[in-house]
Amino acid sequence: MSNAPKDSSSANAMWGGRFASGPDAIMTAINASIGFDQRLYAQDIAGSRAHAAMLAATGILTSSDAEAIGEGLLTVLSEIEAGNFAFSTALEDIHMNVESRLKEIIGEPAGRLHTARSRNDQVAVDFRLWVRAQCDAAIDGLSALMKAFLAQAEAGADWVMPGFTHLQTAQPVTWGHHMLAYVEMLGRDRSRFQDARRRMNESPLGAAALAGTSFPIDRHMTAKALGFDRPTANSLDSVSDRDFALEFLAASSICAMHLSRFAEELVIWSSAQFRFVRLSDKWTTGSSIMPQKKNPDAAELLRAKLGRILGATVALFTVMKGLALTYSKDMQEDKEQVFDAADTLMLALAAMTGMVSDMTANRDVLAASAASGFSTATDLADWLVRALNLPFREAHHVTGTLVAMAEGKGCDLPELSITEMKSVHDGITQEVYSVLGVENSVRSRTSYGGTSPVRVAEQIARWKSALN
Repeated sequence: MSNAPKDSSSANAMWGGRFASGPDAIMTAINASIGFDQRLYAQDIAGSRAHAAMLAATGILTSSDAEAIGEGLLTVLSEIEAGNFAFSTALEDIHMNVESRLKEIIGEPAGRLHTARSRNDQVAVDFRLWVRAQCDAAIDGLSALMKAFLAQAEAGADWVMPGFTHLQTAQPVTWGHHMLAYVEMLGRDRSRFQDARRRMNESPLGAAALAGTSFPIDRHMTAKALGFDRPTANSLDSVSDRDFALEFLAASSICAMHLSRFAEELVIWSSAQFRFVRLSDKWTTGSSIMPQKKNPDAAELLRAKLGRILGATVALFTVMKGLALTYSKDMQEDKEQVFDAADTLMLALAAMTGMVSDMTANRDVLAASAASGFSTATDLADWLVRALNLPFREAHHVTGTLVAMAEGKGCDLPELSITEMKSVHDGITQEVYSVLGVENSVRSRTSYGGTSPVRVAEQIARWKSALN
């Protein structure tokens, strides 16, 4: 037997005496938000408990009423968490569902809970608390993924692989260096969520409908009780601000874009043409007709998730862009997009962490590919500048001529004889071969942030310290 409030055509009674008749069924359907904002139940009850305690502390409520409200709200919370609470569309939203059930439990004192507040500041604080928790979850998820990339980087700190521009072989790099590139991206993502969390950590509770209240409330008390740094400073802005949700979505969109980029690399790298990495059966599927196939479906699906998150971001910007101060019912459309984006982001972070932890790099294939495509041509040009004092543009031209020669012979640069090299520039000596191997190439890139294994090890240590 459910202890839920009952659907009723007299739900307009919750609005007061202004409305003489109940809403039309279609109006009820378009107006109700309980189908999605019930996710805010824990935040709504926490906010109400803090509000009731403050009302008692300031003498606005008796301590006995506040105690009854606080205990009653805990009962409602336990009913919801136990799955014994049937939410009512007729009661519109999470606030009125909770308040109606509270009245059934404790009677008349429940009607005093809404003193000195409005659903406008109530939903603002609920939603802000929920988004703040999602920032914390995203920060934790990113930290776990960064550690997975760091483990890959440490395992292959000195493994050579091709570095690409335009998806063409450019210069040899190390596997560790490539993995650390994503650690840097994800580190920026993590800092964006941290920054957004700091900015949103102000309590709108007590702003009431839009102008504040004449009751002697203590907004600092409720802010502290709910873990906020301070109350918001302007009541108009407090009830109409959704910047915190937009920042969360913007940070989520950038993060999802980074995840999508690595998902694309996994799709390419796990192909038969590349064979750079191998994904286990946990993250791949077979074909219904082609038995040889091992499809990187998890990476492909993750690559597509950005569309949902970016779409949510655009949707909320579109809702907010034309709203005059303060609250408008348009803002009821703020939550579904954020809920979906948050769910999608957390799923994507967990899936990517699993794939990165699980993937196996094919070291021999990476090394062979690193040596192809004249990847040490830049090292040759740099050597000509250092050893022969050639202007770089002339060194570039000499190197290009040697590349064309090797290409014509069907060989790579290290396979050209010294005689063939001297035919292009007589100053070239046997020493040139010391820079043409891919291992020598990556070891030479010792500038800060470079791909040298020494520099890679330094960055791994820096990030491990930062994450721990």
